[in-house]
Amino acid sequence: MAVLGPGTGLGVGAVLRTRVGWQAIPGEGGHVTLAATDALETEVIDVVRRDHGHVSAERLLAGPGLPLLQAALAAVQGRTPRADPTPEAIVAAALAGGDALAADTLDLFARLLGAFAGNVALTLGARGGVFIGGGVVPRLGAHFAARAFRDRFEAKGRFRDYLATVPTVLITDTLAALGGAALAIDDPA
Repeated sequence: MAVLGPGTGLGVGAVLRTRVGWQAIPGEGGHVTLAATDALETEVIDVVRRDHGHVSAERLLAGPGLPLLQAALAAVQGRTPRADPTPEAIVAAALAGGDALAADTLDLFARLLGAFAGNVALTLGARGGVFIGGGVVPRLGAHFAARAFRDRFEAKGRFRDYLATVPTVLITDTLAALGGAALAIDDPA
């Protein structure tokens, strides 16, 4: 099973069942290069690359990346971003309706995250599922539940059928990470 946590960063890890129980496999998967899957994403990533060079998944798929994602999308489409470009303001504006750029930003975020999550599932062979937590996604409501996330998750050509069987689960328990840390302390192996 794979775990993604878009929050202040983009945590990526896995758990694997072994002969002695579950083993956590940490990593720095959030720092891999973010791949575009269509022309719009290519243009948005190119805008970000001009200022940042390497565009990691974490650069755009963590909370602090939402304003950057919105600014790049606005630049590509010739639109004006919000005066208050905080992650919280973007999410609130999108959920409230009436701010098309904020809504489009969250939709793009969901598509990029779906493609990234599919890559993680393939890389780790996570047939048991991809679990998504962190501080960002649970706040997105319908923007995360939209079909675009799952469509992009499965859009891997000849591996579409493979990924169609892999569940994606939203972790809504805000204390899940603390429970996991407590288990790690209790089991020093």
